[in-house]
Amino acid sequence: MDKLIEGFERFRKVTYPTKQRLFKKLATAQAPHTLVITCADSRVVPEYFTSSDPGQLFVVRNVGNIVPPYAQFVGGVSAAIEYAVVVLGVKDIVVCGHSDCGAMKATLKPGSTESMPAVTAWLRHAEVARHVFEQNYELDDEKARLHALTEENVISQLDHLRTHPSVAARLAAGKISMHGWVYDIETADIRVFDAEARRFVTLQIGDDDKVLATPEMAAVAASNSSAGGAADASRAGYLRAVAYAGSDL
Repeated sequence: MDKLIEGFERFRKVTYPTKQRLFKKLATAQAPHTLVITCADSRVVPEYFTSSDPGQLFVVRNVGNIVPPYAQFVGGVSAAIEYAVVVLGVKDIVVCGHSDCGAMKATLKPGSTESMPAVTAWLRHAEVARHVFEQNYELDDEKARLHALTEENVISQLDHLRTHPSVAARLAAGKISMHGWVYDIETADIRVFDAEARRFVTLQIGDDDKVLATPEMAAVAASNSSAGGAADASRAGYLRAVAYAGSDL
């Protein structure tokens, strides 16, 4: 608690005076441009790694960056999504997974959460990703397995997001876009789901040594599911890509 109080003191004395005009504006209204659904993990702070000011992001955090399908579970996550879309009018939704995710580690080993019934029940919303992973990957390395499941979980949650009526209506009208990210804690890289290529690609920054050009990032929206093979399902073959210009945030 002492650390929290000390931090608040620094905020009041150092940070707040430099942004007092912003906080005065935010005192009576907010207009975030993006809804970010990410993990409750303490190492993942979207406002921090996107250099966003208060009022710019509407952030929903939970174990495993889960979006329950609308018909199965209407709770706090569903309410936050509906409010962000209908009332706040966000233009983009980002589902952001991350490296070394404890929820995904538990999903790989379902029996590991037997002593935590609430966690076990919650992680059932990641079952689609686990089944896709088990049917389409043959990986022995634990780190590679975790990485693959983390990506598949982001794709699955984007699919679940499409079941929410408020999101589906705005996707159909072209008023909102969805994006899948995986944030690497150690390297500060972000991998973005490219629906056309059906794979995750590293978000390139202009002055990166790797690639100077920023590749086109695909915004993701769900179309009708086809009866394709499991390999297509593993890369969300039924998702259509909507061109999205510029940076994702």
